[in-house]
Amino acid sequence: MRSSRASASHVVRLAALIGIALMLVGLSMPSARATPLLSADKPTLAPMLKEVLPSVVNIKITARQSMENPLLQDPFFRRFFGLPDEQQPRERQSQPVGSGVIIDNKEGLVLTNHHVIAQAEEIVVNLSSGRDIEAELVGSDPETDIAVLRIDASGLPALPMADSDALQVGDFVLAIGNPFGLGQTVTSGIVSALGRMTGTEGYQNFIQTDAAINPGNSGGALINLDGELVGINSQILSRTGGNIGIGFAIPTNLARTVMDQLVEHGDVQRGKIGIVGQTLTDELAKAFDREVDGGVVITKVMEDSPAEEAGLKAEDIIIEADGARIDDMLKLRNHIGLKRVGDRVKLKVLRDGKERRVTVEIGDDEASEAGGDALHPKLEGARLGPIQEDHPLAGRAEGVQVLEVAQGSPAAGAGLRPGDIIMAANRQKVTSVPELSEIAGGGSQLLLHIRRGNGALFLLLQ
Repeated sequence: MRSSRASASHVVRLAALIGIALMLVGLSMPSARATPLLSADKPTLAPMLKEVLPSVVNIKITARQSMENPLLQDPFFRRFFGLPDEQQPRERQSQPVGSGVIIDNKEGLVLTNHHVIAQAEEIVVNLSSGRDIEAELVGSDPETDIAVLRIDASGLPALPMADSDALQVGDFVLAIGNPFGLGQTVTSGIVSALGRMTGTEGYQNFIQTDAAINPGNSGGALINLDGELVGINSQILSRTGGNIGIGFAIPTNLARTVMDQLVEHGDVQRGKIGIVGQTLTDELAKAFDREVDGGVVITKVMEDSPAEEAGLKAEDIIIEADGARIDDMLKLRNHIGLKRVGDRVKLKVLRDGKERRVTVEIGDDEASEAGGDALHPKLEGARLGPIQEDHPLAGRAEGVQVLEVAQGSPAAGAGLRPGDIIMAANRQKVTSVPELSEIAGGGSQLLLHIRRGNGALFLLLQ
């Protein structure tokens, strides 16, 4: 009896292995690549990887590391002990930090993550052959965590970009990168989920995969079994810093959109439609007497905005954008924020229980933004603009939002943080960047009244 059961178990296992092999053969049949995915005698990914691996590079940066006690970086601490404003010299250090993908060898373009090169003073691309090439930063976008580099890539292979919208949960994928600085490494898995969002910051639409992604894989390639790029590895979910089978990659369609703008403009020129909204919860739906599963309710329409021109009104409920279901404010922000100024977005909205179709042209909001250095020396390193549509205080507070603060900048030293709302300057109410500019330009001292989260504080800049 035992022998019969063991034999049956052996047959089941053998059948399973044959099934997997046949499935891989089926997946590999028609491909744009001349090299077959599988050899005649055994399943292997080696032929395809032999073509792909030279397109994936390691990235090293040279940055300055502070050699002083962190307390001495606090300007108040330095003043208290009578220390000079000049900080101690910092040491230049070169180190491997991540990975990248050659996607255009004619232009020499390399895709990677913003966080890989954010602190770089010099960037070097290390090829799979071991050769180092100095890289130029074309542009970088922290909102999507995409950066584009340029190198002399003549004679180097570029990785073709696939349509990431064609991905399905269960598709086989491979992750290639430089984990822990060990060198080029390949791991395999499947697409675990699509459209993942890991937080409220930035524009996100991640591919989730169980292919092992570890520190150093950032900026590397997520490829399909045809050897095409489907994503740029970006994040991991981990309590230990190592892989636990949950990694995230930026889809190529999103990366391509950002890359095109970085190459053309050097940055991403995002537009707005001029609304303040919030996710329609079950409680809000009951309050509005609406039977709606998800969506965004408009709480305010800005004057002279594209939304006002298109006829949108407060209490309208947005349920679709360009045919895509809108479940929450984050999805709407992602959809609109990745469009260019002048593009059109087709919205389906509910008003008084009836569906309406509204087309809105994306407007330019850049004129209302400013770099802090143009307003006050102590604001250098900050980017200021109107309160963004997804800010928790949107529609409930007036002022100027701190959009970004560069690390180590005068604005950071003054105590400003991203997300702060400047409500007043020198005891005068502030509702726009031009108003703040007029007040800040009137003297060397600037007293800011800041709204931060549920609290408020004063910052004296002088």
